[in-house]
Amino acid sequence: MIPSVLPTYNRAPLQFVKGEGAWLIEADGRRFLDLGAGIAVNALGHAHPALVEALTNQAQNLWHVSNLYQIPQQQALADKLVAHSFADTVFFTNSGTESCELAVKMARKYFYDKGQPERVEIITFEGSFHGRSSAGIAAAGSEKMTKGFGPLLPGFVHLPWNDHDAVAAAIDEKTAAILIEPVQGEGGIRPLPDACLKGLRDLCDEHGILLILDEVQCGVGRTGKLFAHEWAGVEPDIMMVAKGIGGGFPLGAVLATEEAASGMTAGTHGSTYGGNPLGCAVGCAVMDTVADPDFLAEVNRKAGLLRQKLEGLVASHPEVFEEVRGSGLMLGLKCKAANMDVVSAGYDNALITVPAADNVIRLLPPLNLTDDDIAEACLRLEKAAAQVSAA
Repeated sequence: MIPSVLPTYNRAPLQFVKGEGAWLIEADGRRFLDLGAGIAVNALGHAHPALVEALTNQAQNLWHVSNLYQIPQQQALADKLVAHSFADTVFFTNSGTESCELAVKMARKYFYDKGQPERVEIITFEGSFHGRSSAGIAAAGSEKMTKGFGPLLPGFVHLPWNDHDAVAAAIDEKTAAILIEPVQGEGGIRPLPDACLKGLRDLCDEHGILLILDEVQCGVGRTGKLFAHEWAGVEPDIMMVAKGIGGGFPLGAVLATEEAASGMTAGTHGSTYGGNPLGCAVGCAVMDTVADPDFLAEVNRKAGLLRQKLEGLVASHPEVFEEVRGSGLMLGLKCKAANMDVVSAGYDNALITVPAADNVIRLLPPLNLTDDDIAEACLRLEKAAAQVSAA
């Protein structure tokens, strides 16, 4: 008999009832150290006072009015994002998946309005993840994502990860854009080298096509810059954002230059809930904290401390781990043991990590975790590794 909640997840037998900073409290009272942050969503941890205040204040006044009207909170958040990024304009969504849908539409509409309707193809990469909508799974292209869901949305060209020559050879008169994650998340915490991202920007400029960056997981301070592409010193034409921007409240966005967004005129796209007062009030509070240079400097300092300890963990347990990957507080441990064994051992030691492809476990803690949290996390990882090694 099918359960009342559709069984599309293999859920761990854990029920969390409260959160405090980097900690989750299970229904039985156990305290878990959260290195998953809702898969990079709770950028400021659980029950952050500024986010609670923003949500509570807004909830007492106005929840929803629809995008038929001016929404001051939406305007305020859009202004903050434009001020702190390459973008000239922002459309708000509820999720990264919805952001992908709009990014694809925006790129194709751009060339249609330029009199090049044949430019509909978007180059994507092995190991990518762009959500689970029809466009998202077609963009990723992997059998795991697409099997049983045909016919797939056409117009995507799938290439190997980190093969510049293959990209250059694939661009033709049908190409509209290149879509890539600066750091692959679901794909196993694989950062794209800065030189490669610069090379993609150069290819797009050379051929007059658009560069779309998916920063749903790696954006909003996760790598120690507000957005991951800043490390390479390049700017996209379109960028997908979600997860951390709402700090736990469902919120996403598409950021774009005026030129790239020029085809998206009145009536070409919409969202019932996207950019509502509640979500944008919380998003403003997130941005006020995360965009602060001092906050980002602390993210980088703590990332260095955590990575140093993780390198030591790998060295002391070579039978369990191979290497540390990632950037900032978007880190991965490539495992020799089965990654789910490590995740499960983490649960046994009241520690939350997240599995990914390529036998990796992801460490995506709140950006404001403390030095004591880092020390305790590594102690628990050590215990989990010893448990796996002894099994």
